[in-house]
Amino acid sequence: MTVKKSVKVLSTTLLAMSLVTAAGCSSDNGNNGGGNTNSGGTNTAAEGNSGGGNAPAAEKADILFWTPFSGADGEFMKKIVEKYNGSQDTYKVKLVIQPNGEYYKMLDVALSASKDRPDLAIMHVDQIPTYVNKGQLQPMDDLAAASGINKADYVEAPVNYETIDGKWYGIPLDIHPLVMYYNKDLFDKAGIAAPPTNRAEFESAVEKLTDKDKGVYGYAVPTLWPQQFIFPSLVWQNGGDLWNGTDVAYNSPEAVEMVQWMRGLVEQGFSPANVQQDGENTLFLQGKNAIQFNGPWMKGQFDEAGINYGVAPVPQIGKAKQAVYAGSHNFVVTKDTTDAAVVKGIGDFLKYVSTNSMDWAASGQALASKPMLESAEFKALPMQSSVAQAFDYVQFAPNVLNWATISDPIWGELSNAILGKKDAQKAMDDAVAKSRQAMNK
Repeated sequence: MTVKKSVKVLSTTLLAMSLVTAAGCSSDNGNNGGGNTNSGGTNTAAEGNSGGGNAPAAEKADILFWTPFSGADGEFMKKIVEKYNGSQDTYKVKLVIQPNGEYYKMLDVALSASKDRPDLAIMHVDQIPTYVNKGQLQPMDDLAAASGINKADYVEAPVNYETIDGKWYGIPLDIHPLVMYYNKDLFDKAGIAAPPTNRAEFESAVEKLTDKDKGVYGYAVPTLWPQQFIFPSLVWQNGGDLWNGTDVAYNSPEAVEMVQWMRGLVEQGFSPANVQQDGENTLFLQGKNAIQFNGPWMKGQFDEAGINYGVAPVPQIGKAKQAVYAGSHNFVVTKDTTDAAVVKGIGDFLKYVSTNSMDWAASGQALASKPMLESAEFKALPMQSSVAQAFDYVQFAPNVLNWATISDPIWGELSNAILGKKDAQKAMDDAVAKSRQAMNK
């Protein structure tokens, strides 16, 4: 998929759903300047391999690997790295976990300076086009071919998104779509046998689940996060889009109808009238919100709280098709990673991860590697296998440079509409006007 050329209009500052920070150079031989081309320790062949026609041993290398997994998920990535490092003694992956909220700001600093930068990094799929445009990533095609990594072994959606001008820039680790969590106890009490799959079933369910006298709601409508996942899903389901190829489009009739629908749940009393940040989650944890749309990352919190919950795909609320917004964590190689031993080591590590990532699935994530998806171990995980059901119709953010900045006005105006401060059409018109200002249109 080719990056849209018409939107190269903003600064390279990324205001994203974030990820990295600067870490010290991983070099052990004093090479802490410039391009960090010798990211590992001393890359020397193993001794004692000079005779008898034996092939020389691979050069040893250290690989500096940045991730934004500063929450509970960090421990799961640590396990993968530790197991890989213990499986061989040629390459050592040095994992550095950066604060999630500062990830891209710190990555920008490191990459712009070509100093103290990672060799390998985790990047959200919708950030990849912007970093490719800035010339800060290198294609993965040669590395993948040399390591026996095949595109066909990964879910198509992220692979297609990060293939830009015919070159492959990211190898996906997971896909995390919006999912529906529901309180099984409240469903049983309301006599609802199965989670809803469409608008009619959803509206019927939230009506039955709402008990105003007890302060229990069928579905608490978020006014802020995670609307970044919810609103696009509803717009796509209703036949609309966020970007029409040349301009923002979230004031279309299809989009406005979905805003009106969410406001209607509040007006009918199926949702509280003023849900503050994380308020819908607090109510869910208290057993007072029967349904929540959120991401797979919530699993650990709900497990710890001891809630009797179920997970299912988001119902098709819109009138046109099934669709759901998703994110995806991907491995990328930075532009200045040129040391041949380091590059070879990265390929070896990524090949290992492609068939040894069940520890990541244990964090609640649905893996993007098809061999892992098809394994008996993965299929035995009820939540993760349920999440993977949406892979055929997941959609990512529009493949537009600096999309996070362009689309940022949506969220404040959407909140105004859900809170009843503005008419839905007026709110979306205002969001579009602000986005166009950001694009200098």
